[in-house]
Amino acid sequence: MRALLLLCWLLCLPLAQAQVRPYDDIVDSGVLRVAVYENFAPYSFKEGEQARGVDVDLARALAEDLGLKLELLWVTPGEKLDDDLRNFIWKGHYMRPGQLADLMLRVPYDRDYAQKRNDVGELANEQVVMFGPYQRERWQVAYDSRRLPEVPSIGVFQFHPIGVELESVPSFYLTSVFAGRLARNTHHYPGPAAAFEGMRKGEVDAVMALRGELDWLEHQAHDPQIRDADNTYPNLGQPDWDIGMAVHESNRQLANAVEEGVDGMIRDGRLEKLYAAYGLRYELPGFYQEVQ
Repeated sequence: MRALLLLCWLLCLPLAQAQVRPYDDIVDSGVLRVAVYENFAPYSFKEGEQARGVDVDLARALAEDLGLKLELLWVTPGEKLDDDLRNFIWKGHYMRPGQLADLMLRVPYDRDYAQKRNDVGELANEQVVMFGPYQRERWQVAYDSRRLPEVPSIGVFQFHPIGVELESVPSFYLTSVFAGRLARNTHHYPGPAAAFEGMRKGEVDAVMALRGELDWLEHQAHDPQIRDADNTYPNLGQPDWDIGMAVHESNRQLANAVEEGVDGMIRDGRLEKLYAAYGLRYELPGFYQEVQ
């Protein structure tokens, strides 16, 4: 009964308490609050009490560039990105009354998504500005060449087992493409790390996941027989996309300052070195590829 009463009390807390901090208030506080996803190696995760990852290091560099200290807010992913933006950028969450992030990382930088409308025709994320593309991400297959000499096409997985994360894009893709002919050889795991370990144990011959995740796992494994496939993914809607940032729409001054900082890191090579420290390949986002 007490737990139920506490939950009801929390639900009744006025979410209006969550206030967006103007840029001047952020500077005066000496702290930049940045939202990053939890348990998402190699981008943002903890080793013991130490926060690590590409996005953590990037957030720290951006805060230092503004003369501020970094405070991390760890995001447990909701069912949709809209939920995460609502909970951390513009409205807040009843479990964290009064607290919002100033900046959120690893937000898809996609014009169509930014212009998405809800059921009544309003912009679904009108209170959010998505900006600052800093990386291009893509799907990748890694395979054990001791059991699978090459991957000329994904059709090879009609005959070889492949591991994927449960309820992920690779899962839906491999179980439906080619009229479902790969489904019986698609094995599901709790996450990419578990699928990768399954490959090392011989349970599957390959893994499909985000390229960054596989780069990190390969970097840790130090096994030259685990290789990356170089092929396309027929009928996969979006094989690659740009990653950027988000702020509240009223905080464009912060967005401008942060964007200037990340642009400098991209152009002078600091961001590429940051990725390389975790064994990751760095691919420029589309905007920078177009201007080269």
